[in-house]
Amino acid sequence: MASFGVVRRMFCVAAETAAAPATSSRWERLKNSKAGVWCRSLASDYKEACREMVVGAWERPLKASVYMTLLGGAWACFHTKPDQSSFEAALLERSGQLGLLSPWIRSATSDGHVQSLVKLRNEGRLRHISLGLLSLVYRADYDPDVTLYEAQCSNLSVPWRELPQRMLDVGFVGRWWILDLKMKDYDVNEEEFKHLPVHMQVTSPPSVQEVERNERLHKESWLALTMEDEEEQTNVVDIKQESVSEESPVEVLKEEQTQA
Repeated sequence: MASFGVVRRMFCVAAETAAAPATSSRWERLKNSKAGVWCRSLASDYKEACREMVVGAWERPLKASVYMTLLGGAWACFHTKPDQSSFEAALLERSGQLGLLSPWIRSATSDGHVQSLVKLRNEGRLRHISLGLLSLVYRADYDPDVTLYEAQCSNLSVPWRELPQRMLDVGFVGRWWILDLKMKDYDVNEEEFKHLPVHMQVTSPPSVQEVERNERLHKESWLALTMEDEEEQTNVVDIKQESVSEESPVEVLKEEQTQA
């Protein structure tokens, strides 16, 4: 009986082993884990969102084009915003342009603005801040390397509400707009024209007729001189002199008769 029980137990173990499923692989265990289920659900959500975005763009092309234009413009503004080094380079370039001119013909507005910026730069008081799509340059009270208590204390730093009063320039799409505006007509000194009447202080672009007339006069100035007009004038003078010489004896006889 004991041997029969042992044999029956062996057959039972073999049957259970045969009925048990095969051992799962590592990849299967990873997919069935909590992290695998979360990643699969996340991928499914993104897939559904992309599908809805494509279907919505196909159904409403105008709205989709507006969104794409806005996104493209924001991307372009972000990648073309100027930084602090570009501002310093532009400032030095403008200062060099003014330095090539005589002080008598510089614009007082351009010269004063550039000189004030150069002074703040030499004092280390220029600050740059990036706002994503644009950049700002403002003035501070102290150089960052100054060891004064007022310069190092964070509670005494420049508050945000004073930023508009301290702002010096705005950088957008690769340009510093206030600096370019101040440098307009930098080689024209407005002080020289203050004594003129008001209507002569403001210049206007020439009309089409004036431009054509100036071009015609410029072309005529390069033509060779002709002597035809002078020859005609000399001939007229000679004829007048001959007529006077012919009439002179008759006048002399008339004068003699009147005297007699």
